Amino acid sequence: MTIPRMFVTKYDDIVLRDECDCACAVILCNDVIPLMENSVLQSNKDVTRIQFPRNWQGLYLPDGTNSLVLLNQPAYDLWKSFQEKRYLSALGGEKLKIAQDMVKMGLLVSPDAQSVVLKKTQNTQLSAWLHLTDRCNLRCAYCYLPHKSEDMTLKTGRATIEATFREARDNSYEQVKLKYSGGESLLQFSLIVGLHKYAQKLAKKHSLKLDGVVLSNGTLLTEKIIAKMQGLDLRLMISLDGVGDWHDVQRPYASGRGSFADVAESVDLALAHGLIPDTSITVSGRNAEGLSEIIDWVLARDLPFSLNFYRQNDLSIPHEDLKLEEDKIIAGMLSAFEVIEHNLPSRSLLASLTDRANLSAPHLRTCSVGDSYLVFNQHGQVSKCQMKMDSPIADINTENLLQVVRDDKSGIQNISVEDKEECRDCDWKYFCTGGCSLESYRATGRYDVKSPNCNIYKAILPEVLRLEGLRLLKEAGELEVA
Repeated sequence: MTIPRMFVTKYDDIVLRDECDCACAVILCNDVIPLMENSVLQSNKDVTRIQFPRNWQGLYLPDGTNSLVLLNQPAYDLWKSFQEKRYLSALGGEKLKIAQDMVKMGLLVSPDAQSVVLKKTQNTQLSAWLHLTDRCNLRCAYCYLPHKSEDMTLKTGRATIEATFREARDNSYEQVKLKYSGGESLLQFSLIVGLHKYAQKLAKKHSLKLDGVVLSNGTLLTEKIIAKMQGLDLRLMISLDGVGDWHDVQRPYASGRGSFADVAESVDLALAHGLIPDTSITVSGRNAEGLSEIIDWVLARDLPFSLNFYRQNDLSIPHEDLKLEEDKIIAGMLSAFEVIEHNLPSRSLLASLTDRANLSAPHLRTCSVGDSYLVFNQHGQVSKCQMKMDSPIADINTENLLQVVRDDKSGIQNISVEDKEECRDCDWKYFCTGGCSLESYRATGRYDVKSPNCNIYKAILPEVLRLEGLRLLKEAGELEVA
């Protein structure tokens, strides 16, 4: 007799740390339904069923602790048996264990409260973006920087590190994450080394965990830099928008020459020395048709990656062909998903495939802007988002810096999805959260509305769940692989 089985995504470090060129950490939520075996329970009616091979059923939970739960037929039958109210204590053995897990995930709920109650979970990590230089050897079509010849000094850099750790300590964070960026950050690599060594000393002094990542265009990487990064326990994120011309059309050198060949060589050099770079892929109208090629390229190298939509900014407005035409973007994304389906990775892609939407866990806000995120420019001024460094609201000498950021009402407002019109009744709201607030504001002049990319999200989110379900089945040996 087949026993009930249930699969969900395990939120390991890879899932939760996936890199992007944004304030991508989200503030997770969880359910507060107590596990009481003497309670009357009922199957959650607010689910969507997805059919998978070998009679496996996928259930999408718009208000659960997991976006997707896979059930074999006996487990699915058990869940359906709660369509009529039942006591959990009436079960025993493996069925009781599975039913208890269903309660924790929101598949089984109290008849008096059909929706899982979500509450904000305390974010344990404070992230800081350090803008080390405005200089860059590339001229990316969507760049939001004016390319001034200005660098952060060691003195200013150390002050930003001190301010970050001070805020982490005063606000009871357990970990600090530093994102070393530019411009091209590797033009200031000696500064990165000095600052991260200093950060390691402060982390030890204050008993805080430390995570550091270097955001780079990948053209200046050398064996020496790789070795130094590994010695400092620094991670690497490289921007790579396509294969060949699909990348070059968006990320050329200042001279106009394409950069793909050099970036590809750097990626392979890093892999050869044991440094696995995260890959950030910016999707626009220029490269959407080439997405399947770059996805095939990164999967062949087993690289962690994220797909991020182009964001209009004051310096990119003249580039009309970058804009996100819905049909073109959806077609390009679905073509890339077909490639993934034939080469399913070992890591979850729930947080990687849908721009700022994130299916890895329920949350109320798109990112950590305005809550657990500090952006320092080269002068030590502080902004809420790196795309708004021209509008600082504080500096490294400001007292209660994080509180100032949280209290600011003049700049970008990263509001709860429950306060966004047209999002409140959407089945995707706790995983999409209405997209990037800054993008919504540029399109509408308001922060409390849905993303201008809403139709794109709705078209691809179901496919992301389907891919994740297939990946889980493959990992469990339940999927025939050609």
